[in-house]
Amino acid sequence: MPSLKELKNRIASVKSTQKITKAKQMVAAAKLRRAQEAAEASRPYAQRLASVVANLTQSMGEGSSGPKLLSGSGDDKVHLLIVMTAERGLCGGFNANTVKLAKSHIRSLVAADKTVKIITIGKKGREQLGYDYSHLFVDHIDTALARTPTEQSSLCMQFGAALNTRFEKGEFDICTLIYSQFKNVLSQVPSQQQLIPAKAPEGTETIDLNGAIYQYEPSEEDILTTLLPRYLNTQIFSALLESSAGEQAASMTAMDNATRNAGDLISKLTLQYNRARQAQITKELIEIISGAEAL
Repeated sequence: MPSLKELKNRIASVKSTQKITKAKQMVAAAKLRRAQEAAEASRPYAQRLASVVANLTQSMGEGSSGPKLLSGSGDDKVHLLIVMTAERGLCGGFNANTVKLAKSHIRSLVAADKTVKIITIGKKGREQLGYDYSHLFVDHIDTALARTPTEQSSLCMQFGAALNTRFEKGEFDICTLIYSQFKNVLSQVPSQQQLIPAKAPEGTETIDLNGAIYQYEPSEEDILTTLLPRYLNTQIFSALLESSAGEQAASMTAMDNATRNAGDLISKLTLQYNRARQAQITKELIEIISGAEAL
């Protein structure tokens, strides 16, 4: 049984930890509001742009393959996975769930005899994937310095341009983005989205033309040639905002649970300390009374 001094030191240690988790919870809650507003504000633009791309693709005549970003390389041998996670931990299973989806996708591609390349966005994903798949890494994007939406947008534009250059050079055939989509404070859903060849997300609304025929000037292919690089940047930027909001929500929830668990542990340790102290006092009283009766 631990001594009174050991119990007292442990209670003080848990109280210090509780103060830290409470502070981190408050910081995450403050960041969550801004991150959630940014993610929700980006959704209408991303969804409308996806609808425009889907409508233009449908209106293209048969036999027209469209720009290379839309038609692809004509092969599916080399797959590039972009795994987006957080730069920091202490956010529950947020990073682990995204990495789990990435590993599952990698195993399925390897089983199908495909060549896999990985680009990581966020330090935690690179650390966790590095244990098994470090030999597949081709690049890493550090988002630690991109703290504001403007800085994040600039980073995504640079990354999108580099990704397009890689595709033009024939470094991969299919590019898939794996990230965590923000639903609410308690739910962040690991998701995957094919970026190249461009493919609208599932559930994207398209406009029903009711049989009407539209003529575009310039042609649909020319419009898509200009629009698809912007669409690629938008999808990456939207995913980054969703991931940032999900990270703060997961961190707030994890720190709240940690604070509650620390409070429960403090209560148990305090009860154990009081019982041990009471037992020691009782023992000392018995010894004093026994000595007095012996005299």
